[in-house]
Amino acid sequence: MDKSKRSFRRRLPPIQSGDRIDYRNMSLISRFISEQGKILSRRVNRLTLKQQRLITIAIKRARILSLLPFLNNQKQFERGESIARTRGLRTK
Repeated sequence: MDKSKRSFRRRLPPIQSGDRIDYRNMSLISRFISEQGKILSRRVNRLTLKQQRLITIAIKRARILSLLPFLNNQKQFERGESIARTRGLRTK
C-alpha cells in the first residue's frame, strides 16, 4: 500500500479549545495523572509543550493546596501492611 493512500483515524485532542487549564478544574487535571499519582508524559497525553507545562503547573498547585494527593496512598498502605505481617511472622 502506498504511503499517500494510507488512511488513518485522526485522534481528537485531549484538551478542547474551550477547556480552561486551571488547578480547580479537577475533571480535566485527573485525566493527566496515572493511578500512582504521577504526571503522565507529553507523548502519552498527546499535548503540546505549552499545554503540558500548564497542566504540570496546575497539578502541582492542586497538590500544594491539598486538592490532589502527592501519591496514591492506597498502594503504599497495602505494601506497608504486608511488610508488617512478614515482620510479625519473623519475630515469633
